[in-house]
Amino acid sequence: MKTPTDFDVFRTLSAQLGQNRLRVQGPGGNTSLKDGSVMWIKASGTELAQAEEADIFLAVDRAAALAEAHGKSGDGSCKATVLDPSCTLRPSIETTFHAALDWPVVAHTHSIATLAHAVSPEGLDAARDKLSGLPCVCVPYAKPGLPLTREILARIDPRTQVIILANHGLVVCGADVQATSDLMEDVEARLALPAHDTAHKPDSTPPTGFDWADESWIARDATALRLVTGGSYYPDHVVFLGPALPRSDHAGNPPAIVIEGEGVALRDGATPSQKAMLRCLSDLMARLPDDWTPQPIGTAAEAELLNWDAEKYRQALAARA
Repeated sequence: MKTPTDFDVFRTLSAQLGQNRLRVQGPGGNTSLKDGSVMWIKASGTELAQAEEADIFLAVDRAAALAEAHGKSGDGSCKATVLDPSCTLRPSIETTFHAALDWPVVAHTHSIATLAHAVSPEGLDAARDKLSGLPCVCVPYAKPGLPLTREILARIDPRTQVIILANHGLVVCGADVQATSDLMEDVEARLALPAHDTAHKPDSTPPTGFDWADESWIARDATALRLVTGGSYYPDHVVFLGPALPRSDHAGNPPAIVIEGEGVALRDGATPSQKAMLRCLSDLMARLPDDWTPQPIGTAAEAELLNWDAEKYRQALAARA
């Protein structure tokens, strides 16, 4: 299918976002480009980092995806909106909100700077102040896909270009690729927070079947240890690492465990996506101000993600990478 004239620069921006671990981790995040009645959207389970070297984008019927966004047809998965009947990939689980946002370019990231603000009430208040003057709204946490799309639609207006997703990430919209990139850089600069030192490698022997992770500083920081073992703060942590971080191994074979006072142990054979999500957790914890109170998404939200077919599909694809 013929691609739009700015498809190459769109792919370049997508790849740059995917290759920056402070913007996107593993198969997280997604971008879209509208071209008349067609919308190009990242396929579920693929990585933005590979946008220039692999065919990770699908062409979907935007009107059909918009109908699913408004609950007029389909189930919100947008599988039926893919224009190439021979394609075996699924569109991103976020396709409905991309279709619903009436801007030519939409970029959704799991920005660390945004997450650091978006996981606590104090952080969200600070983000509103820092982004003053921009066409921005904050949206409460909702399950990715159609529930999140509905929350977005309830709060945006035609001028909205920046969306802070509580316990999830950032959405930036623009009239073209360059305008979207420039706006995202502005948002990132406004929300940037300093990271404290995270250098620590345990001297002790890790548990059998594990090796010490570079993120082991978490086990020696009382605040970080309490937070990471007390809940999950964004969807992809649950999808790829399971709920919170356990303090010991168990029959569920968690990819990583945290041993207080020693380190974070990463299971032998952990996938690239699991490693990326552990880095994400470390990057987030290293930037949280001491006087902010992060709120986990909760056990009910975790259960929704763990039992969701769309996320099991994404996990399976990521495991093959």
